[in-house]
Amino acid sequence: MEQNTDVLVVGGGLGGVAAALAALRLDRTVVLTEESPWLGGQLTSQAVPPDEHPWIAEQGASRSYRDLRSRIRGYYQRNYPLTDDAAGDPLLNPGGGGVSALCHEPRVAVAAIDELLAPYRSGGQLVVLMQHEPVAADTAGDQVTAVTLRDREAGDETTITAPMIIDATELGDLLELAGVEHVNGAESRDDTGELHAVDGPAQPLDQQSFTWCFALDYLPDGDFTIDKPATYDFWRGYQLDFWPAPMLSWEDVAPTTLQPRSRPIFADPDSARGAVANDLWHYRRIFTIKHHQPGRYVSDVTLVNWPQIDYLEGPLIGVDPQEREKHLEGSRQQSLSFLYWMQTEAPRLDGGAGYRGLRPRGDLLGSHDHLALRPYIRESRRIRAEFTVLEEHVGVEERAAKGLPAGSAEFADSVGVGSYRIDLHPSWGGDNPRRTYVDVSSYPFQVPLGALIPQRVENLLPGNKNIGTTHITNGCYRLHPVEWSIGEAAGALAAYSLNTGHTPRKVRADTELTADFQRLLTDKLGFQLGWPEEIRTHAR
Repeated sequence: MEQNTDVLVVGGGLGGVAAALAALRLDRTVVLTEESPWLGGQLTSQAVPPDEHPWIAEQGASRSYRDLRSRIRGYYQRNYPLTDDAAGDPLLNPGGGGVSALCHEPRVAVAAIDELLAPYRSGGQLVVLMQHEPVAADTAGDQVTAVTLRDREAGDETTITAPMIIDATELGDLLELAGVEHVNGAESRDDTGELHAVDGPAQPLDQQSFTWCFALDYLPDGDFTIDKPATYDFWRGYQLDFWPAPMLSWEDVAPTTLQPRSRPIFADPDSARGAVANDLWHYRRIFTIKHHQPGRYVSDVTLVNWPQIDYLEGPLIGVDPQEREKHLEGSRQQSLSFLYWMQTEAPRLDGGAGYRGLRPRGDLLGSHDHLALRPYIRESRRIRAEFTVLEEHVGVEERAAKGLPAGSAEFADSVGVGSYRIDLHPSWGGDNPRRTYVDVSSYPFQVPLGALIPQRVENLLPGNKNIGTTHITNGCYRLHPVEWSIGEAAGALAAYSLNTGHTPRKVRADTELTADFQRLLTDKLGFQLGWPEEIRTHAR
């Protein structure tokens, strides 16, 4: 089968959805593909509530991202039996989780994304191919001419040609398939000069851990104990050199101080019924009964994306397919083992062992087993870009050490903004020992257009975590709203290039074209390209 479109977006995560919307709103046809059954990536199939900055309700995101947030919140207010206070709360946090002001069930975000895309699907301007994965790419010189995708269920293959192609896959798959120059893993300090980069040579296999998340509710009188996982005994004794206890425990380390700490799942006997507490249950809680009519629901629901299930036995990039599958299954086994440990052996508040009433809620995650549809990916292949964002551009400690002024670097070619700490989870060490957290302060930052332009290839753009960052700066450019901004900018740039006849490289090289493109972003698509000074210099 063959198809043709103006813009092909491979990967239907947040970046891919945003890229498609931008191109559609600029009057181009789009084919959007996704390997899982759900659009939305880390927000949906990976099941992780949005990691956002404190100003997100007022600024620091594009108009379309705020629209997505509004639709998610509105879904609850239209459809759920909320209390009067919750129904009338313009800043309702559906799950009341501590990690985000908008913790919610993944399937609600799926519904919101479907609403955003619906008008374009009806008229044929948008074609969405679900459960399709890229398997090959054709190139001619510095152009990617076509991408072949395989239907994961039927096995059929479809080849799609397009003058502009966006790689919004979770791991930067098209970069490898099309031979686009890219970087894997951790750069050396000798290469980048970054304060927190690795010593010695670059470590391509040194990649952040990934995590296979799952959801739970709690019925104290029930018994929902799963079958003992095949590798449970391995994970039960698994302990890292830099970790204070076995991974299957309530012990971990504080990411910023690296000091040991203990956080049980429940700090209060009533935690699962809407009580407020500083425990693991409330950390990423995605549903709470306290917002709903009394007696309607019996338990909150929490999302388990906790340090105990960060997988550190090997990476997903730079290994052969058999090794990659081994690590994916290993991650599943680790998560299931932690669930089984919580149900059978975990120390309880009352002095007993095991919470057998913990019920896995794969049904809320769209899966047929206990886990999310896809693992939560923190690091991708990254293009070798015309401009690479370094730690000195955003890192508080490094900018101070180099005598640079407070605040992030300002980019004349900005195509978006974001804010998050430089947050790197423990990583597979490659040739070095595994490494613990790198979690250091950064300033609110801009997304430079140069980080979206490959050094050689003319018609492929990154639309996810695969832009021109380093292993270090990926730690603050990888979160939900930034991924959306990156994808939306890429989709807009693809459409602008087709509408004007100028390549993306030319758009950046010509200051008048850059300014014209930026006006399109702000005036038509509602982008924010810079931060007020008092926020830009606010260390997080």
